[in-house]
Amino acid sequence: MLLPEMLARNARLFADETALVERDPKMGTRREITWMDFYIQANSFAGALVSLGLKKGDRVVLIMTNCLEWLPIYFGILSAGCVAVPLNFRFEAETISHCALLSGAKCLIFGPEFIERINSVKTGLDRSVSSYIFVGQPGLRPVYAQAHADLLSVSRNTKPDIDILLTDRAGIYFTSGTTGVPKGVLLTHRQLEFSCYVENHHHRQTHADNFLCIPPLYHTGAKMHWFGNFMVGAPTVLLKGVKPRWILDAVSEEMVTIVWLLVPWAHDIIVAIENSDLDPADFRLGQWRLMHIGAQPVPPTLIRKWRRYFPEQEYDTNYGLTEATGPGCVHLGVENTHKIGAIGVPGFDWECRVVDEIGNDLPYETAGELWVKGPGVMEKYYRNPDATAASLTKGWLHTGDIVRKDEEGFLWLIDRKKDIIISGGENIFPVEIEDFLMTHDDIMDAAVIGVPHERLGEAVAAVIQLKTGKRLDTDDIFRFCEALPRYKRPGRIFFDKVSRNPTGKIEKPKLREKYGN
Repeated sequence: MLLPEMLARNARLFADETALVERDPKMGTRREITWMDFYIQANSFAGALVSLGLKKGDRVVLIMTNCLEWLPIYFGILSAGCVAVPLNFRFEAETISHCALLSGAKCLIFGPEFIERINSVKTGLDRSVSSYIFVGQPGLRPVYAQAHADLLSVSRNTKPDIDILLTDRAGIYFTSGTTGVPKGVLLTHRQLEFSCYVENHHHRQTHADNFLCIPPLYHTGAKMHWFGNFMVGAPTVLLKGVKPRWILDAVSEEMVTIVWLLVPWAHDIIVAIENSDLDPADFRLGQWRLMHIGAQPVPPTLIRKWRRYFPEQEYDTNYGLTEATGPGCVHLGVENTHKIGAIGVPGFDWECRVVDEIGNDLPYETAGELWVKGPGVMEKYYRNPDATAASLTKGWLHTGDIVRKDEEGFLWLIDRKKDIIISGGENIFPVEIEDFLMTHDDIMDAAVIGVPHERLGEAVAAVIQLKTGKRLDTDDIFRFCEALPRYKRPGRIFFDKVSRNPTGKIEKPKLREKYGN
């Protein structure tokens, strides 16, 4: 079933029930829409795109921060038969231009936060983009852009009659760019449909659930986790902000049952509890049945602490990537918490292999690259045949992640292939050292990178972010790391904030650029 068809079904079955809530704690505002509101807005926007001359298959860039309008606009793009191109809201102007031109976008939709960036590259964008749509206060609208609200009022609930097939293109999702220039991942409607079933199969969402969505909606992780609620017509809360109190307030006041957190946010909640800044007893949390984490390696110590403070909750880890239509190709499962630290086993309707450099399967407990295969594997990297050929082999997607498989079939993430440090001929996996550093009570976050070394080729360096009010020096870290094998011990220590992207991944290229010399 097409996603717009699922939306129509929700509007038919749950017309007056809440679909989306937007909470902005900083502004003190709360907005919501029903499933019928959602459906009407999506149809109206689809009609607006058609009235602007867009046709089936045309690409539409969407760059906005999370808000109540985001998903109706996205569904309007799909309902018009167009291809949605959501962009990372941290992309700089030149990257926005690169992605829009690579996709051949005919229309660009943007919020007020992006006016300056769009203005600075508009001359180049005009080579492809013929329509600009502004979502925000009328007084801020650039003269070259049409107002989203005006387009909705003119095309109210005029759903265009467009024949859309499951095999048609639906989205181009750009990779996070943590390992280089973002690449456009081409997904079809069938792959989006499949991700709905994967998420719902893994977390068993029912109409009674309520999902708290904090990560950015442009990212497949946030949206595809929401899909599990969406397909059963369950409500979702979009929270604008990540402060621990804001998260627990939203869970308590909206009666949220499922929360997907990134590692830094879960860590911040634990620190706030340990510092007595928050007391879970002050909030209504009894209905909160599931906390799950993904998008990055999860320190086992973090989850052990979490379960100590929230013993009644189920916990799950999901592994995924944009090229696999988001999360779920590997899935721990709430029944496997005895395996905390593993990323899990193949997800619903997925297969996995651990292979060497030439694609041969490796035995248990041997580190190799993870390959995955299933209905969620991307069609290709858009307009990038070389990258596509390097990443796909007979339907198998090369993830670029190094894992090992234990004798029970559980996969353990070791590190990114591109992040491995080779020091004196030894392969060193930064995640292992980062996990160790995170066991120190005074360390808030840690990143391990390789830096040039005249004799060894590369040396291990650690970027350490301390908890507020804590003090450690280089010698303290060196003494703590004496528990590690000598070749894994960091030789250089930098005390700094650990740079992460909006989905929680450490931005190691930035750290290597900053500290590599």
